[in-house]
Amino acid sequence: MSQTRSGIHGLRVKPAMTTDASAMKAGAPAVTNRVSARAVTKEAIFHYCYAVLHDPLYREKYAQNLKREFPRIPFYADFWQWATWGEALMQLHIGYEQVAPFALSRADAPDAKARAAGLQPKAMLRADTAAGSIALDSETTLRGVPSEAWTYKLGNRSAIEWVLDQYKEKKPKDPTVREKFDTYRFCDYKEKVVDLLQRVTTVSVETVRITEAMAKASR
Repeated sequence: MSQTRSGIHGLRVKPAMTTDASAMKAGAPAVTNRVSARAVTKEAIFHYCYAVLHDPLYREKYAQNLKREFPRIPFYADFWQWATWGEALMQLHIGYEQVAPFALSRADAPDAKARAAGLQPKAMLRADTAAGSIALDSETTLRGVPSEAWTYKLGNRSAIEWVLDQYKEKKPKDPTVREKFDTYRFCDYKEKVVDLLQRVTTVSVETVRITEAMAKASR
């Protein structure tokens, strides 16, 4: 049953989501008819919503609406398939640090000029989507990024490009901040970034695989 509890100043707080069978049946009999074979949990509903919000057809159809209002979640025919997709996506996106690293190839060529001058390799962090490669610095390049990995977007950039942008060396505009706090150097985090990029590539590829299956699903 849905529950209420005491809130601030004696106000009654009621959960926004319910799994009360009688409430669901009264409010939406069509829903209970489709999912009654299994107990619907709050987690399953959340996973279902997470999947729908990644559905490429839904995002294309309601692109303008999603820019200016809260999303409205349609009820698709196979609730449990969508809930399963949503759970898989959440495991990928929340547990990205635990997924298996993608087998990107790594090429290292010493930057003789920089080394001779006693300098670290020049940080680049530049992606070449056509070639499927990532130039980390003047010594190291990662290759073998699958084309589909670039299609998983965070905003208007691929997840891989988002990671690259976060680790670029950027000079603060404020001279005081630049003088006293500009201590970040990519070379100190290079191996961490290599590992992270391999894992984000796995997340991207698997996310695209799931969303492509969504696009083919009946509604």
